[in-house]
Amino acid sequence: MRRVAVLALLIGTVACVAAPPATRPETKLEIPETWTAGAAKTDTGIVSEHWWRDFGDPGLEAIVEQALEHNTDLLVAAARLQQAQAAARIAGADLKPQLGLGIAGSRRKQNFVGFPIPGGEDRVLTTTSTNYGVSLELSWEIDLWGRLSAQAREGLANYQASRADLAAVRLSIAAQTAKAWFALAEARQQVLLAEQMVDSFDRSAAQVRRRFERGIRPSLDLRLALSQLATAEASLDTRHRQLDLTARQLEVLVGRYPGRDLQIPEQLIETPAPIPSGLPADLVSRRPDLTAAERRLVAADQRFRIARASLYPRLSLTASGGTSSNQLEDLVKGNFSIWSLLGNLTAPLFQGGRLRAGVDLAQAGIDENLFLYVGTALRAYAEVEFALVAEKLLADRVDHLGEASRQSLAAQSQAEERYRSGLTDYITVLEAQRRYFEAQSAHIAGRRERLDNRVDLYLALGGGFDGHRVVARPAEPVPVASLPESSR
Repeated sequence: MRRVAVLALLIGTVACVAAPPATRPETKLEIPETWTAGAAKTDTGIVSEHWWRDFGDPGLEAIVEQALEHNTDLLVAAARLQQAQAAARIAGADLKPQLGLGIAGSRRKQNFVGFPIPGGEDRVLTTTSTNYGVSLELSWEIDLWGRLSAQAREGLANYQASRADLAAVRLSIAAQTAKAWFALAEARQQVLLAEQMVDSFDRSAAQVRRRFERGIRPSLDLRLALSQLATAEASLDTRHRQLDLTARQLEVLVGRYPGRDLQIPEQLIETPAPIPSGLPADLVSRRPDLTAAERRLVAADQRFRIARASLYPRLSLTASGGTSSNQLEDLVKGNFSIWSLLGNLTAPLFQGGRLRAGVDLAQAGIDENLFLYVGTALRAYAEVEFALVAEKLLADRVDHLGEASRQSLAAQSQAEERYRSGLTDYITVLEAQRRYFEAQSAHIAGRRERLDNRVDLYLALGGGFDGHRVVARPAEPVPVASLPESSR
């Protein structure tokens, strides 16, 4: 018993394994030194962890925090992370000894047929025996070729990929919530504008009606005015529907029942100052999807190690110790102790090509995950470039729409004045009014689109994600197996 316990302790001290450190896979992808879309020079591209606070909107901060606490998609991702953590523990369990306790008791009756018994020819000699035993059994497979440690590292790499996935879902939920908040603010502004439009057209229709009743204007003007009013009222109904839909969608995002019990922002906020964009090469450590892709590539490399080590022999040790007696009280006495020690070496001789095919399968898995990583990186760089270009273009667009709104308002005032003076027809007034409200609506939508793009830029740059915090470098790193030539 003591020998078995000492052996278990020694084995346990060498069964520890650390995950491979974070690396930047070797690819043929050429990365420029700076963003081609242009960006302000900064020392780093690290975005603040709570980037939504940069907008300076307390309502936005509160709603995002609620979403990060109650969103169901985020809770699902957290549950998957727990599954990955348990799977990593299972994968590393084979490195440690398997220890089991056995307690057995048996009672046996045996007949001895053919043995004569004095005093009776029909009688059979029998014997009854009782036996009790307690044992402690230990088994351990020696990791000769690194198969078991690679298995453990694969589990850890998959777990770290799941942690990065959780971070990516968290950033996505925050971004979706922020966009929904801006959409809700825009919807409210559009409703207010539609109400203003209905009120304006109603007043215009009343003026035209008075002129018609006095015989100054024809019935055509009145019908055009009433048609414009009805169209504006229909537009107001559409805006109310959009406001209701947006509010309920936001409630679902924050994990509430969509009962339209939500404080609606009064107005759209202004886009904050530019954010640091850093350098393209630094994006790898700032994007959770890139971190997850890199960890899955590491896991594929470990699966290749496992498959290759499966070609070689396995050595396992089995030890057991305990006591056996026909009396229960003897089980704790050393005089009845028993023990055994067994070594077992097995080597695959013929598997019908299964093991070699397993190596080829693992190699193809490395290639697949490498190309997935490259594709993820390309999409990440593209998202940053798109958002940086849009930053400037959308800012200019909002300025132009603002100017269009001011000019159309002035044109509307002039058209109404000329109509009252009898210098122009009512169709000109209707066109001027329509253009003004369209310009105002487009200006509101443009401001919201610019805010959405800023959220996209936060997300593209990693949104405060710290790759080194998610994929911690071990104190004693285990080197990652170099990728085969065909994978580079």
